[in-house]
Amino acid sequence: MTTLAELLAKQLKDPEFAAAYAEADAEYSVIEQMLRARAAAGLTQEALAERLGTTQSAIARLESGRVSPSVETLRKYAAATGKRLRVEMV
Repeated sequence: MTTLAELLAKQLKDPEFAAAYAEADAEYSVIEQMLRARAAAGLTQEALAERLGTTQSAIARLESGRVSPSVETLRKYAAATGKRLRVEMV
């Protein structure tokens, strides 16, 4: 039986798949960092929304990946959780 890791390794040999996977991985990494920052700050979505002057449902959309936040939104989110935003191109 093929494991998930073996299947992924095989699929990553396809340049088109590898590019799409890297793009998705970067997006999910940002979402994961957002969730960790909010948790570390001890904030609920509702409490964070109040700090940002928005709604809990808007925070839920951000954290689910259904919307792509602007750099300004990410900066505000970071500040509201006691973090600072750093953007890198590598």
